[in-house]
Amino acid sequence: MFLYTQLSDSRREVRKFIQIIHRYRDNMLAKIKNPVENGRLEIDPTKAVNQKDSGYGEVEHVAIFDEAQRSWTHQRLANYLKRGGTYGNKLKVPNFPMSEASFLIWSLDQREDWATIVCLVGGGQEINTGEAGITEWIRSLNESFTHWKVYISPRLTEPEYAEGKVNELLHENKNVTYSESLHLGVFLRSYRAEKLSAFVHSLLDINDNATSIYAEIKNRYPIVLTRDMDKAKAWLHSRVRGTERTGVLITKESARYKPLGIHVLPSGDENAVHWFLEDKIDTRASNYLEDAATEIQVQGLELDYTCLLWDADMRYENGQWHFYRFNGSTAWNKLTAATESKQEQMKYMLNAYRVLLTRARAGMVICVPEGNDNKTTSGFWEDSTRLPEFYDGTYQYLKSLGLEEL
Repeated sequence: MFLYTQLSDSRREVRKFIQIIHRYRDNMLAKIKNPVENGRLEIDPTKAVNQKDSGYGEVEHVAIFDEAQRSWTHQRLANYLKRGGTYGNKLKVPNFPMSEASFLIWSLDQREDWATIVCLVGGGQEINTGEAGITEWIRSLNESFTHWKVYISPRLTEPEYAEGKVNELLHENKNVTYSESLHLGVFLRSYRAEKLSAFVHSLLDINDNATSIYAEIKNRYPIVLTRDMDKAKAWLHSRVRGTERTGVLITKESARYKPLGIHVLPSGDENAVHWFLEDKIDTRASNYLEDAATEIQVQGLELDYTCLLWDADMRYENGQWHFYRFNGSTAWNKLTAATESKQEQMKYMLNAYRVLLTRARAGMVICVPEGNDNKTTSGFWEDSTRLPEFYDGTYQYLKSLGLEEL
């Protein structure tokens, strides 16, 4: 028997099963009463089909939200829908009352039989303004969906999840069950080092056990340290074999990389495609080690070997991390935790390094520049934006963890 199926039919069936959260969100938005009145969402019966004993036919039983910590806050989603999407040409929903997490729960809550949401969460991975983290999921369940049962891994009580406040946030919720089996304990991104994530967390938390964790993985997963980009590039070229890929990574807050012969990969999908996929003889390829990708461009993706170029935006000083933003021309300005928005910004900057330190499957080199200690004949700094003191503390801290120097 020969079964013929049109490609369009196949795609339609796949879309019913797998679709990105934004498309699912837009599908549900098309079914609500608009404009929203009194801060309350309601299904418009003229736009949705109500099925007997199950609620609305468009609402699935199960939704899986990968990278659930990246769901949008209420403010970011409301602003986005107010203008009708990124370019203002989509459905506009003024006065939207929910965060992205709340809206997904609300959507599946329209079923009258049962529904399940599976949230896959990475610790300390929030890097964009408006990413709500696991805290928003918990708040939504506590305040608006108290009839939902919650099953979580006890590992979510660790510091990188909701700043370590998960137990506190769920203390009054009587529908919570902790299960160790819900923790995905095998770190598959780096096949040579299951404990790489633990090492990175300890490194960034300035935890005393970072040294011992690295001692366990260094024979299988090399992490080397240098202050010379030429040495870093040579190490990468000596490592890759065949179709393996390498590349330079920097944070989006990095600013003084041009003196090292590094440029930022321009934004846009086409540039990212060339960077990740072109052959090593193509100057647009990551392997050429000229264009560096940021945490935004590589989130969720990996290379075989990487060079993390550590700039002066995050510095180890007096036993703590301190955060700086470049003013675009002459100086780095120090950030303080004076406001909630500043605290959030500092968290994103720390998490940017967390992301970049976990992009390599097989090994990495970290380059912390020496800076520029030259003075002009008039006695002024030749480059006051790259003073050695901006980098020395970070280099010495990383060296103290046992990383091999090139």
